[in-house]
Amino acid sequence: MATLLIVHHTPSPHCQAMFEAVLSGATDPEIEGVRVVRRAALAATASDVLQADGYLLGTPANLGYMSGALKHFFDQVYYPCLDTTRGRPFGYYVHGGNDVTGAVRAVGTVTTGLGWRSAADPVTVTGEPGKADLRACWELGATVAAGLME
Repeated sequence: MATLLIVHHTPSPHCQAMFEAVLSGATDPEIEGVRVVRRAALAATASDVLQADGYLLGTPANLGYMSGALKHFFDQVYYPCLDTTRGRPFGYYVHGGNDVTGAVRAVGTVTTGLGWRSAADPVTVTGEPGKADLRACWELGATVAAGLME
């Protein structure tokens, strides 16, 4: 069975709504043969990453960058996972108050360095997530999970 690891930093109601939509999409009953594991960014380990076949990442945009929690996650797993996880699929979502550009660039830089393969366009939301935003999060979760079905 394939494993999808969701690593997220969810400090606000808006991030929580996006996380729940991503999780709902990833665990849709039509997706079979994929186990979904979720970890808070500060609790996720290199072992979690090595045991997964694909990844979904979630972060707020803080001061023009990804959250410190997601940065900490990447700092902990980068070298232990660098060679082994190259080519694995991933997707991500970012929430910001008014701008997510720096956070998107930062996540893109690290995942490019890891050699991960984008399985879907990122979902970016500023302000309160609307129905279309949450639907896009659901689709992100479903797309990355479905891509792991055998």
